[in-house]
Amino acid sequence: MTRKILVTSALPYANGSIHLGHLVEYIQTDIWVRFQKMQGHTVHYVCADDTHGTPIMLRAEKEGITPEALIEKVHVEHSQDFSDFLVQFDNYYSTNSEENRQLSGNIYRALKANGKIANKTIEQYFDPVKSMFLPDRFIKGECPKCHSKDQYGDNCEVCGTTYSPTELINPYSAVSGATPVRKETEHYFFKLSECVDFLRDWTRSGTLQAEAANKMNEWLGEAGENKLSDWDISRDAPYFGFEIPDAPGKYFYVWLDAPIGYMASFKNLCGKADLNFDEYWKKDSTTELYHFIGKDILYFHALFWPATLEYSGHRTPTQVFAHGFLTVNGEKMSKSRGTFITARSYLDHVKNPEYLRYYYAAKLNGSMEDIDLNLEDFVARVNSDLVGKYINIASRTAGFIAKKFDNKIIPAQHTVIDDMRAAAPAIAEAFTARDFARALREVMKLTDAANAYVAEAAPWVVAKDESKSLELHAICSNALEMFRILTIYLKPVLPNIATAVEAFFDVEPLQWADAAFGLGSQTIQPYSHMVTRLEGKQIEAMVAANKENLQATEAAPVVKAEAKVESKPAEEGVYISIDDFAKVDLRIAKIVSAEHVEGAEKLLKLMLDIGEAQPRQIFAGIKSAYDPATLVGRLTVMVANLAPRKMKFGMSEGMVLAASDERGGPYILSPDSGAQPGMRVK
Repeated sequence: MTRKILVTSALPYANGSIHLGHLVEYIQTDIWVRFQKMQGHTVHYVCADDTHGTPIMLRAEKEGITPEALIEKVHVEHSQDFSDFLVQFDNYYSTNSEENRQLSGNIYRALKANGKIANKTIEQYFDPVKSMFLPDRFIKGECPKCHSKDQYGDNCEVCGTTYSPTELINPYSAVSGATPVRKETEHYFFKLSECVDFLRDWTRSGTLQAEAANKMNEWLGEAGENKLSDWDISRDAPYFGFEIPDAPGKYFYVWLDAPIGYMASFKNLCGKADLNFDEYWKKDSTTELYHFIGKDILYFHALFWPATLEYSGHRTPTQVFAHGFLTVNGEKMSKSRGTFITARSYLDHVKNPEYLRYYYAAKLNGSMEDIDLNLEDFVARVNSDLVGKYINIASRTAGFIAKKFDNKIIPAQHTVIDDMRAAAPAIAEAFTARDFARALREVMKLTDAANAYVAEAAPWVVAKDESKSLELHAICSNALEMFRILTIYLKPVLPNIATAVEAFFDVEPLQWADAAFGLGSQTIQPYSHMVTRLEGKQIEAMVAANKENLQATEAAPVVKAEAKVESKPAEEGVYISIDDFAKVDLRIAKIVSAEHVEGAEKLLKLMLDIGEAQPRQIFAGIKSAYDPATLVGRLTVMVANLAPRKMKFGMSEGMVLAASDERGGPYILSPDSGAQPGMRVK
């Protein structure tokens, strides 16, 4: 059955650049949306810049421009960053829009008519230097509970306690540094304390992850308790935002109109795409609404937002999905401390956005756990999974189809293909549950099976026997069908690569259901390489470009490929004789087996056939560059007369030759066709 689904990501604040921490959420949401669209469902994915509040006003003042000019400039930057990371919004808008102004005013009036708005005179901190009331985030001081210094006026980042700014110890203005004074003012409040029964039921109805629902229970209290306070939804001028209807000089607090920005962005899309706004937002809507958010804003999306919708006559979210934070090399990233890598910096140096999309997907499991971007592991996983495993299937077989069969494939049939098709429901279930890590584990198991099939079938050997043309055709057609099915499963994560694969097979955009059916006989396009290896130097350059912002990760290991053969110019007059060279016994070696070494970060254990009675055991520092399954059956070059070396993992009886320098590596050496195990290199 085709479903109608509206999806949102949290609105990025228009006061800074998108960084890799932000992208955890947008990449996660985009993968889920693309998967749902591949299922044939009608999905609308909307977002917007969050543009109101004091920080916007103060930054614009500092830059000597209007807030409107600032948010327009940031909107262009954000839009480009998202587009370049392949985050495909159906509409990316701004909360500073006429649609949002009207919706915010209407919702406020509905809440007021429903008896949920109250006026109260409160005492608030006032900056005597800037002549302005201070928003909570612009007051800092000592946490009243754990006594941590330099905490914000609304909550403590150390212990998580929420409180009133007036409860801070030794407060000071983050704008001028002055000691604020207390001053009375009239504010407008949403009576959240009257919504506790509704919220207790709603948060336990399956709309939240279990861990999120438990957190909400801490704030709500047990049955019979009521820990909720009324919510201050107004701010005093000067303030950049929407003026409250019939309340001159009073403005909506940014967290009142920001989530309404979801509705406003969709309403803007409705005008462009001829959609029915009420069908998705009316009280009895049968459509589905999903919000993807960071766990730091769960309080607003799981308490304030559903209560606002419920008591203004609108539907509430079907589910709210919260995720954890990003760390880099195990260290916390913090925008307030500047310890982040910007999206643009990544694109400037690493360039390929699908590397990060894949790495994040491999870490995300649908929970609120934090995920870590380990830069060394990032390089190794990309090179192993995408280059060494996935793309390797096509690169090792497509050439034979072009050279020997005029780019024509035949119907594919093999038990590995049957297993791949049978795996579709389990992989789909993992994507649905946002457990992308599980989905990719299943896909990589299938990828390993495909590589094992290619290694065992050895088309490069079969191709040497002209009488085995039909067998070669079948092997390569089978391998390419495996590659096509794997591409279907990876398409939500790797949309650009999927587009290239669709062009290669000369087919319409792949849908999930296409995994169940083969292509039959048809002509494909010449194969061109789709993914290049990620080099350590790219990561080093990115880290260097962000060194002022990466203090938290400076001490972390920077990726450097282990060199076996250094590429350096020979110094003038430093030569060896032919007799010196003759002392090195270089032999062609066939890799009989390859496997990971438990407890070793860089080593693979290789068994090498060099024409002797028994294979040689070698430990090679190439783990970062190669998946063991892709090495089996390959020919390489080894030093056969190197003295055996006792290592803690076993005896190493030689050395594999590999090349590397600042441009990348290690790349193991491979002989030309015709070379046989045991042949001497001379």
